[in-house]
Amino acid sequence: MTKHVAMLMGGFSSERPVSLASGNACADALEAEGFQVTRVDVDRDVARTLAELKPDVAFNALHGPFGEDGTIQGILEYLEIPYTHSGVLASALAMNKAKAKLVAKAAGVPVAEAKIMHRLDAAEAHVMQPPYVVKPVAEGSSFGVLIVRENHPTPPQQLFASDWPYGDIVMVERFIHGRELTCAVMGDVALNVCEITTEGHTFYDYDSKYAPGGSRHEIPAAIPAKIARKVQEYALAAHQAVGCRGVSRSDFRYDDRFGEGGEIIWLEVNTQPGMTPTSLVPDIAAEAGHSFGQLLTWMVEDASCRR
Repeated sequence: MTKHVAMLMGGFSSERPVSLASGNACADALEAEGFQVTRVDVDRDVARTLAELKPDVAFNALHGPFGEDGTIQGILEYLEIPYTHSGVLASALAMNKAKAKLVAKAAGVPVAEAKIMHRLDAAEAHVMQPPYVVKPVAEGSSFGVLIVRENHPTPPQQLFASDWPYGDIVMVERFIHGRELTCAVMGDVALNVCEITTEGHTFYDYDSKYAPGGSRHEIPAAIPAKIARKVQEYALAAHQAVGCRGVSRSDFRYDDRFGEGGEIIWLEVNTQPGMTPTSLVPDIAAEAGHSFGQLLTWMVEDASCRR
């Protein structure tokens, strides 16, 4: 019997365009695999829509607040609709970068020193020696990320803006020099490490993530085997410590300026990795022998409640 999949996409976070791209790409691929797919542009009536649709599985292609923070997961639990990706607790925990760092650190994963504070306090004076990074505690796709370089005389003055859209609580984190690495976990298996190099961008920001040609993915990363194993070990440890299910992706920095045995720092775990044509997880899974359709089929078959 053909499974009916509700593709949850769009929503109303700042990552809506990414979610629409992810959702449509996933819906097309699942239809090609033989699934019946209904595309649901999520609004405030999503519970009623899903109750009427009665799908076999909800594929969560939402990004950002509401879709990635445990909220939609709670609705799906209430409706008893099996769903993909992580459950309520892991989603909420991973969405809060500060709380997730505490859990990852307790599991032996190396993280950068950080301070949590109100954005206005972070804008008043340097709260740590530059260079450092200011991040909203609960945003994805690098929205609101500000880098303060060594010679910058003041903190980012954008934090004073009355129309700052990313919440009042920010994380000020030591800037980690080095290479951008990422590692996907599928079930309980850490896949190959990928190195991301950006074209014309100072870091892996929104445009470099989603614009065609904005970044290059080297899989496997050209790093020493022992470093790759460590990154895989940390990605799996973070996935398990946070309580992730299905597919997740952990991001790292690797500072090898002073030798191969340089510093590896875990940045965050993404419980809803992008699934656009330029996204990382489909590329990493393909290198491991899983086509896009096979990856999505695995995710649908893995779906459940009480995740």
